[in-house]
Amino acid sequence: MEKQVTIYSTPACHFCHAAKAFFDENNVVYTDSNVAEDLEKRKEMVDLTGQMGVPVIRVDDEVIVGFDEAKLRELLGK
Repeated sequence: MEKQVTIYSTPACHFCHAAKAFFDENNVVYTDSNVAEDLEKRKEMVDLTGQMGVPVIRVDDEVIVGFDEAKLRELLGK
C-alpha cells in the first residue's frame, strides 16, 4: 500500500528542494504544501512540530523535521 507523504516547504528552502528531488528520483508521490503562502498549512505544520523550520515531512503518521534521507528511505522502504 502506498504511503501518504506530505512535505511542508518554502520556495527558497534548499533542503526542501533536495527532499522533493529525492521523492522524484524514487517515484514517491507526495503533496507539497507551500507554507510561505498557505497560512492554514503553516498552522498545521506548527501544530504538528511546535516550530517554523522547513522542511517538515509527514509519512503516514511519522513526522520528520528536516531532510533526513536515511529515515525517509527506512519509512518508504527505498
